[in-house]
Amino acid sequence: MLTEIHWAGPRALLIELESLDAVLALHAQLVDHPLRGQVDVLAAARTVLAVFDSSGSARAARTAVSALDVAQTKDALTSADPVRIEVVYDGDDLPEVGRLTGLGADGVIEAHTGQIWTAAFGGFAPGFAYLVGENESLNVPRRTSPRTAVPAGSVALAGNFSAVYPRRSPGGWQLIGRTSTRMWDLDREQPALLRPGTPVQYVAVREAIELADTQDTNDDDATLPAAAGPALEVLSPGPQSLIQDLGRPGLGDLGVSASGAADTASARQANRLVGNQPGDAVVESVLGGLAVRAHGELTLALSGASVPAQIDGPRGERNVPMCSPFALHDGEQLSLDVPESGLRTYLGVRGGIDVAPVLGSRSTDLMSGIGPAVLVKGAVLPVGDVGNGRTVGAPETSPLPPDILEHRKTVTLHITTGPRQDWFTPESQATLTEQPWTVTAESNRIGVRLGATNGRPLERARTEELPSEGVVAGSLQVPPSGLPVLFLADHPVTGGYPVIGVVVPEDLPIAAQLSPGTTVRFIEMEPQP
Repeated sequence: MLTEIHWAGPRALLIELESLDAVLALHAQLVDHPLRGQVDVLAAARTVLAVFDSSGSARAARTAVSALDVAQTKDALTSADPVRIEVVYDGDDLPEVGRLTGLGADGVIEAHTGQIWTAAFGGFAPGFAYLVGENESLNVPRRTSPRTAVPAGSVALAGNFSAVYPRRSPGGWQLIGRTSTRMWDLDREQPALLRPGTPVQYVAVREAIELADTQDTNDDDATLPAAAGPALEVLSPGPQSLIQDLGRPGLGDLGVSASGAADTASARQANRLVGNQPGDAVVESVLGGLAVRAHGELTLALSGASVPAQIDGPRGERNVPMCSPFALHDGEQLSLDVPESGLRTYLGVRGGIDVAPVLGSRSTDLMSGIGPAVLVKGAVLPVGDVGNGRTVGAPETSPLPPDILEHRKTVTLHITTGPRQDWFTPESQATLTEQPWTVTAESNRIGVRLGATNGRPLERARTEELPSEGVVAGSLQVPPSGLPVLFLADHPVTGGYPVIGVVVPEDLPIAAQLSPGTTVRFIEMEPQP
């Protein structure tokens, strides 16, 4: 059943199995009987990704997983009544799918509705589930030219999978129909209609279906309420300002990444300085430019990227130190300049930013569109009540390393061997750590994109397509360009390109502070025992 267990960083295991039935069986076992320290478990086409809270828990789990004897009984996994999804089969690609399969349009409809499909794993968006059928009669390639926008509710095929697009998004699957079935709904107790192992029956209907407008919009954003008490008013958001906490781990099966503050060390410090809990919500500001006004008497602190900051108000002007609590009186304005070092600055306020949590977190996830809206001019951020026993902290030193603080030309990051390192030539495996890489301007919260200005891209030893599998933050995924992408907080939960290495969790806050043009070198650590 188990064919191999790969390390996916020091705290995660990528467990390779011989069949999808085995994947679903092991996934069900780990969901129903979590191992010690298990944070998340994610099924994919041929693998299960298990993430743990520490390297010690991951090592113990590796031994435990090797000894598991999970029954591969598909009937047991699909014993529940199928979820009915009514489909109008009028998709733009239906004639082409009929040609590719030799079945014709009517034959495609008959094949699609004539078998039970099983949700195998989550995809790139919340509620997107890869469904596998009972046969391969509808195995078709993706479109050679992906669409820039696929409507919500589109029913599609790609490879041996079928899926329903839960929201409007780009996509290269073959469209064969549409449905009004809502695949993702935050008002439900279980927002995702389909979880791994859920059986599905497609049903053909003739009536035209009007899809709810909210399925084509970013309806997952939590709107900011009007503040009745203390608050921060956004006068300018700068290039980008977001509300973040420590994220929403454990929802990979829903297609939802953990998200949260990209630099957790700085976010924690900002909260600690004002006497908050570590997971209280803060403001994450990229490249400065943030300006806010106090409504009420507030205590704030800045951490992360070092920025010149100034307070203006009736009491005059004064500069604000980094990594130290300070008062922002009613009506005063705090303004951040461009960072002197680093990329992301964190603003903590005593009591925390008190917006409504979404799936247990106040984080804004740019990849999936979940959480509070991106901050704009005029937004008013309510501040929570200050609980008993919260003591304002003393000034601290910056959590950023000297590489960032002292503007050194090269920043070093420590990595472990990636789960698919053997997919690359020996020369490229060596190149990863031997040559410098440059952070490009296309980087964001999803990932740091790296260039090889004075070097060479990585070359693969294996050229076949890698079935989508779970990935962790810190993964160095290598697309066909051969230029690695270092996944950060808002990364997709699954990926179809091989991961050559994984930045250790302790260095991810440093990675989050890499500004465009920075040179990066990777240092490989000893492999896990």
